[in-house]
Amino acid sequence: MRAAFKALMFGVALAAMLGPAKAQTQLTIMVFQGVQNLPLFAAQTKGFFARRGLEVEIKIAPTSDELRNGLAEGRYQIVHGAVDNAVAMAEVAKKNIAVINGGDNGFNELFVQPEIASYADLRGKTVIVDAINTAYAFQLYDMLAQNGLRKGDYTIKVVGATFRRLEAMEDKGNSASMLNLPFSIRAKRAGLKSLGSAVKTIGPYQATGGFVMRDWAKQNEEILVNYLKAYVEGVRWSLDPTNKEQAVRFLMQRLQLAEDVATQAYAVATDPAEGFAKDSKLDMEGFRNVLKLRATHESGGEAPALEKYIDLSYYQKALAGL
Repeated sequence: MRAAFKALMFGVALAAMLGPAKAQTQLTIMVFQGVQNLPLFAAQTKGFFARRGLEVEIKIAPTSDELRNGLAEGRYQIVHGAVDNAVAMAEVAKKNIAVINGGDNGFNELFVQPEIASYADLRGKTVIVDAINTAYAFQLYDMLAQNGLRKGDYTIKVVGATFRRLEAMEDKGNSASMLNLPFSIRAKRAGLKSLGSAVKTIGPYQATGGFVMRDWAKQNEEILVNYLKAYVEGVRWSLDPTNKEQAVRFLMQRLQLAEDVATQAYAVATDPAEGFAKDSKLDMEGFRNVLKLRATHESGGEAPALEKYIDLSYYQKALAGL
């Protein structure tokens, strides 16, 4: 009894010394489903967010419209997606956004039905996109244009995020779509044909990046810097080959993938040349190409300077603090 009492008093004294438990800051973020989220899975599971006082809920975007509107309306504090979505928010919706870090080149390939032998066979056919005037739709239009097909030579159908587009390709009436990891691997196994990698056709491309509303970022600088510290740690963990086995398990569990598919996706995502950007560094040349594609296929005229869309001060502070 005396030992139990001493143990109890020790616990009370220790709690008094430590003070009340610090409340976790809750963040709700939105991302598109895919392998590009491995750094987030790592930051969540390995405690990189938690040890910085953050509790992060990850929601999956059904469409780019929901991702953009949810950020603008405050349902999500941070989103990760193709940075052209941020440009669309600024230029079309006139929202005051900032891209805060990079991620990857999108891992996109143009997939077609098995009977499509060449780009020319897509004339008069239906191509499917997430949204008609953002991101990977522009990649699709540019790849088609470089191979002799202009808008009007094909029908565009809006379907939604990549997982929805893969499902839609089960309908033979849908002839082509951009698909990325792990959906591109599943597409090949289902018999769909790849006409090639986007970046090999259109050049460097800044795809996944984090972006926020500027006002929120200014009001929550410490939170955002801590979030980026944890995110960068997630990238470093993901790229460390000693973590391969566990990383593959994360992809299997979080994306519901077979082990061989997860292993193949991990290999592509961590490729030194084409995989995750080191420390999620923003690819400036790739971002300029994003703006060039938008100017070519949507707005016309000269591509704007990328500086108006980015604020890397939070990222730089995060790196300095690691």
